[in-house]
Amino acid sequence: MNVTYPTTLVLQALAGGVRHGFDVIDTTGLASGTVYPILRRLEREALVSAHWEEAETAREEQRPPRRYYELTAGGRAALTTSLARYRLRQPMVSRARRLKPARSS
Repeated sequence: MNVTYPTTLVLQALAGGVRHGFDVIDTTGLASGTVYPILRRLEREALVSAHWEEAETAREEQRPPRRYYELTAGGRAALTTSLARYRLRQPMVSRARRLKPARSS
């Protein structure tokens, strides 16, 4: 598999604990039209595994169900190989984790 720079960013985000698509988008800064096709390809190639959360959980939180992704052993190996190829400036920290609620005035 040819791992591109955007794919490396997605793999690194997943390795860092990001679990669903919107957080991958926030963490990497990539567009949804880039992230979701990458996630589908990684799943097809068994580099990530994925599962849908319980619909009841999403309903209780009044949002659509999330699809959670996790690196497989093959995904971790692909990340190691791609990190050797692409020098990333610094480890990725989830921007989603740094976001704070807006202040009400």
